[in-house]
Amino acid sequence: MSELQSPLHQAVLGVFAPEGPLAKLDSHFSPREGQTAMAMAVADTLQTGGALVVEAGTGVGKTFAYLVPALLSGERVVISTATKTLQDQLFSRDLPALIQALRLPTKMALLKGRANYLCLYRLGLAKEEGLFPDRFVVHLLSKVEKWAKLTDKGDLSELPGLDERSALIPMITSTKENCLGSECPQFKSCHVALARREAMAADVVVINHHLFFADLSMKESGMAELLPNTKVVIFDEAHQLNETGVNFLGEQLSSSQLIDLARDLLALGAASAKGMGPWQALAARLELMSKTLRGLFAKSDRSQKLSWIGLAPQGLDEQLWRDTMAEMAKLLEDLLVAVEVVVQSAPDWERYFERVQDMQTRIALFESALEPGCVRFADVAGSVRLIQAPLDIAKTLGPKIHPQAHPSSVPQASNAHDTVSLGHEGQHGTTRESVETAANLAAQSSPKAWIFTSATLGADSTLSWFTQPCGLTHARVLQVKSPFNYARQAVLLVPKNMVLPSDPKHSEQVSELAAKVISILGGKTLILTTTLRALKDIALRLKDLLKDRPEIEVLAQGEGSKVELMQRFRGPSTHEEGGFVLVASASFWEGFDVPGDALQAVIIDKLPFPPPNDPMVEARSKRLESEGKSAFNSYFLAEAGVSLKQGAGRLIRRESDKGVLVVCDTRLSTTGYGKRLMAALPPMARVSDEEALLEGLRRLTKSATSAEA
Repeated sequence: MSELQSPLHQAVLGVFAPEGPLAKLDSHFSPREGQTAMAMAVADTLQTGGALVVEAGTGVGKTFAYLVPALLSGERVVISTATKTLQDQLFSRDLPALIQALRLPTKMALLKGRANYLCLYRLGLAKEEGLFPDRFVVHLLSKVEKWAKLTDKGDLSELPGLDERSALIPMITSTKENCLGSECPQFKSCHVALARREAMAADVVVINHHLFFADLSMKESGMAELLPNTKVVIFDEAHQLNETGVNFLGEQLSSSQLIDLARDLLALGAASAKGMGPWQALAARLELMSKTLRGLFAKSDRSQKLSWIGLAPQGLDEQLWRDTMAEMAKLLEDLLVAVEVVVQSAPDWERYFERVQDMQTRIALFESALEPGCVRFADVAGSVRLIQAPLDIAKTLGPKIHPQAHPSSVPQASNAHDTVSLGHEGQHGTTRESVETAANLAAQSSPKAWIFTSATLGADSTLSWFTQPCGLTHARVLQVKSPFNYARQAVLLVPKNMVLPSDPKHSEQVSELAAKVISILGGKTLILTTTLRALKDIALRLKDLLKDRPEIEVLAQGEGSKVELMQRFRGPSTHEEGGFVLVASASFWEGFDVPGDALQAVIIDKLPFPPPNDPMVEARSKRLESEGKSAFNSYFLAEAGVSLKQGAGRLIRRESDKGVLVVCDTRLSTTGYGKRLMAALPPMARVSDEEALLEGLRRLTKSATSAEA
């Protein structure tokens, strides 16, 4: 393979050599064939262009596997993550350490969405307006004002005590709708503009998926690019890319947008147009319109999204709906007439005028027929949101990438012993000169390279669960299995005597089994549910079942932010020799990383199939059926398989971890499709019954106690 002889490939091999820079950086480093194979595949793609999709199992070391060739390539690189946690980890820990180890003069920049940065202009407006929901927000604003005078970055994550769910956040941050851009009086001091300027000057920019799609959207609308042009784009946590894109690329019209228009109208009127328009009356009409919209859905189930196939959302009278939309359109027309009088007086009014026009366009969209390949529904949890979104991002992302066919494919690494032959050249370390030579050669003009990676991207050899909805069916695919010895490190039980999840007694039985596991381990257990109802039920039952074990603390999702709950779970208990139990759902199926003895059991209540009554799920199912495919086999099973792998992946995070996985759904072992899902799980040892599992846990606990002694 001629590519292996290139300076970039040789430099990459040198970095991952037994005595290379990584070994000097980390005394515990040892070469892993899977990690090296992934790094070489990334290097190949950087040189030839196109798209590479890599599923790298837990423990492979995928972060350094893509960072090393990317840094050595000499190209400008954008790295996108799904979570702020990984974004901060890359920027604050991984990148600086690696850049220093490789002795490269690389400039980095961290770029987040504008909602993460303090807007000095909006801060001033909030002070002038003085309309705060409670005294706590007033006190918080005072803290923000003091901090604003000290911060260089304006990143709100720097400010302790500011909850990301605070009502103050939208008052002191900008949106693409209300940002004044270069016409803002605070533009020279704008933290968003400063962050973008730093990104433009950087060699490596760390962003998140939301920001990527924001940039994509703005390019298509003719607005200025938010991100610098680059030849290398890497998506970590790529399994979230499609859903993030679908949510971002959709159109929304909401009751909260009407409230925002009312609030900003009063603020602008008071600041620069007193007596020049009926601002109070129009704001009152906007607020009333918001209440009217919410009132239409007062009898709807607030826990469900309402399908919208016909002229009106499910359950609403069509004539009443048309009348309401017409009333909203008339209100916005009256608002435009009033604002037109002052629109030339200040940039604020120009942007406000454009926001009203944009809302008019959205009303017209929701009054028109549904576009093919899209779904429309109403989300009535909290504020009312009318949503139209694409079913996937294939038509948006696919054409941007243009993957090229290559005569030879990337070697498929199905496990740590089935990888590309690495050879011996360059494995005795690397020099600064060889790194610079590789960088200079690779920096010559080459096609754009796109790298997509995650621990979980699908169950088949083409990773179709990920590649199809993202428009990457022509991308090269590499699968590198985890180096962990799951057969020795983990045990799996599917309780054979448990009732089916549809039985009302299911949560009770899950709780009773969980209590037995928790009692032996002294906590150290994560319970993952598929519904919030099961979460609340199991959490309450466990607190009752374990009331005589005060050293065991039962935590439940909703009792703090995800970060706070993770910190508590990892940290020491308030009781000596105590431990924690966390009952959670949704986002805790992934990104919950607790290596070591703090987590020794993961219990999953049932197979995580998508909710069939969700409008997006319904629309995707109907599209598959119209193509002559089975929605269950092609969609539901694939979704459940990926989610199950994500949940199971919480258990073993490093080579020394040991623990048990319990899936409380007999369908996993008794049905044909259950066997397919079982095959997607890590190859853990199996136990046949509950007592065998509990006895194994007792031995695990005793051995851990003996080791400590």
